[in-house]
Amino acid sequence: MKFLIAGLGNVGTEYWGTRHNVGFRVVNAVAGEAGVAFAEMRYGAVARLRVKSAELILLKPNTFMNLSGLAVRYWLQKENLEADRLLVVVDDIALPFGALRLKPRGSAAGHNGLRHIEETLGTQNYSRLRFGVGSDFPPGRQINYVLSTFEPGELEQMPARVKQASEMVKSFCLAGVDVTMNLYNHR
Repeated sequence: MKFLIAGLGNVGTEYWGTRHNVGFRVVNAVAGEAGVAFAEMRYGAVARLRVKSAELILLKPNTFMNLSGLAVRYWLQKENLEADRLLVVVDDIALPFGALRLKPRGSAAGHNGLRHIEETLGTQNYSRLRFGVGSDFPPGRQINYVLSTFEPGELEQMPARVKQASEMVKSFCLAGVDVTMNLYNHR
């Protein structure tokens, strides 16, 4: 079984520690645990690894967040995968910091990266792992907030939250979305 795991974010050092790049953090952790490195390829950085019987293709799109669908569509087609073999890891301001929610489908909920993926693929029927980044911003300041860095207290909790997200990615590939949701979404 082969899966595309797309961690969303923005390329460039100025974006590395931002809330919007938490998807990159999670796929970096999955690659790091396996001891594999990313290579720059068409539409993004890609790493490949095996977890038991599953082949994972980790993708960090280089298209910037608002055009993530281009990279996702390209790699799905290149690897001859259907949308049910896609997991998108994304930041979510509707969840408190560190909350993790796996869903088998759904709306973009205002997230431009998810919106572009839906428009490009023509479906909402793909799994997404939402990583809560909180919503401590005044009205109209959402963009500044998601492009800001995490607070010191959040950074202390980040390794444990990213590790759990990494475990959820692997569980998704090995056990499926329903089992993984039952194991982790209630935590």
